[in-house]
Amino acid sequence: MRGPRKIYQIDRPRKEKILPEVLSTEEVTAILKSINNLKHKAIIMTIYSAGLRISELTNLKLKDIDSKRMQIRIEQGKGKKDRYSLLGNKTLDTLRLYVKEYQPKEWLFEGANGGQYSTRSVQNILKNALKKVGISKNISVHSLRHSFATHLLESGTDLRYIQELLGHASSKTTEIYTHI
Repeated sequence: MRGPRKIYQIDRPRKEKILPEVLSTEEVTAILKSINNLKHKAIIMTIYSAGLRISELTNLKLKDIDSKRMQIRIEQGKGKKDRYSLLGNKTLDTLRLYVKEYQPKEWLFEGANGGQYSTRSVQNILKNALKKVGISKNISVHSLRHSFATHLLESGTDLRYIQELLGHASSKTTEIYTHI
C-alpha cells in the first residue's frame, strides 16, 4: 500500500546571464565601408540604424518606409506588435539609391528571383563583412541590434524610448544595455 504523495519544491538553477557582444561605432562604420554591393549595404544599414531583428528586416515592405516622418513601420514584430523605429538620413539616402537601382516590387529587400530576401543571405553578408574588416568578436546580425541600443544609451537617449524603439514589452529586457 502506498502512502500519500510527497511533493518537493526544487528551485530551478538560474540561467547564466551573458551580456551580448557589441560593436563600437568605429567597427560598425568599418563594416559598412567594407560592403561594396548597394543592396547589401542598405540591408546592414537598415538593421543597425533601426535596431531591427533579422525577421523584421526580411518582412519589411516598401510601404513601411515613411520618409516624411523619418520612421520605419515594423508590422507584427516579435509578440505580434506593430511599432515604429528610426529612419536615419544616411540610411534613407542609401535606401533611395537602392530602390532606384533594384526596383523591388513588394518587399523592400527581395531575393534574386523576387519574393522575400532570406535570413541566411543577411547572415552571410555580415559574416563576409566581418571577415573583410578582421573583426573576430562573436558577432551575429542580432549584435547590430544590441549595438544600436547601446550606442543610443551611450549618447544619452532615455531607456524608455529605447525600449519603445526595440519593441520590448518589459523594461527589464532593455535594462541589459545599462550593464554593457
